[in-house]
Amino acid sequence: QMQLVESGGGLVQAGDSLRLSCAASGRAFSRYAMGWFRQAPGKERELVATVASGGSTNYADSVKGRFTIYRDNAKNTMYLQMNSLKPEDTAVYYCNAVRIGTGTYWGQGTQVTVSS
Repeated sequence: QMQLVESGGGLVQAGDSLRLSCAASGRAFSRYAMGWFRQAPGKERELVATVASGGSTNYADSVKGRFTIYRDNAKNTMYLQMNSLKPEDTAVYYCNAVRIGTGTYWGQGTQVTVSS
């Protein structure tokens, strides 16, 4: 069982930066593949970025070059550094953890609003 708690969202202006955090409680955090997803009003939830247990990363085309995902296994925490934010980045951002044979877990989400 794993619990995920996101933090760091807020209201910012276009061009600003934010850093989201996802704190995990549970065992074997380092063995989970982690990711950030987002859901804007009226749209489906979409993948933003992932970081594998080994540290390899993957990004949606829309955030490449602007967002950076990373993890600190010693702190059981994953981060999403978001730079050059755009109004279209406005969404609820969700933390996700997956481990084959164990399960998939989601956080409650944190709101990011980018004004133009």
